[in-house]
Amino acid sequence: MKIKFLETEEVKNKTVQLPKYETEGSAGMDIRAFTDNKTIVIEPFDRAMIPTGLYAEIEQGHEAQIRPRSGMSAKYGVTVLNAPGTIDSDFTGEIKVILINLSNRPFIISDGDRIAQMVISKYEQAEVTTTEKLSDTERGAGGFGHTGNK
Repeated sequence: MKIKFLETEEVKNKTVQLPKYETEGSAGMDIRAFTDNKTIVIEPFDRAMIPTGLYAEIEQGHEAQIRPRSGMSAKYGVTVLNAPGTIDSDFTGEIKVILINLSNRPFIISDGDRIAQMVISKYEQAEVTTTEKLSDTERGAGGFGHTGNK
């Protein structure tokens, strides 16, 4: 599977950093903020859309999932709001990350800070049909918390 990133002037000049796997066993690539040398402050219980300066072409049948960085969530209470965010293979606009600050302190993002991780995942599109009856299962219509009541 390949993912291509548009080679903008910012990528050529290395002011935008391409995502990268930090270790050999990493499932996710760290992605960084591109703030044009400005800082972004996310106030407590507020959210912000953080630019990355990245434009990608993802192979059809795959998606990029944007997920929180565990250290940022655990240490600062900042996470990806729509986790996991999905970047479809036919989207070619700038990749942006919606972060939310769930702490009681302002959170500052600087140019080049690692803000999220990107996981590439294969998917299939389902064939959508209708039926007059669903199959019987052990769980049936048992909802939230149902399997923990035994």
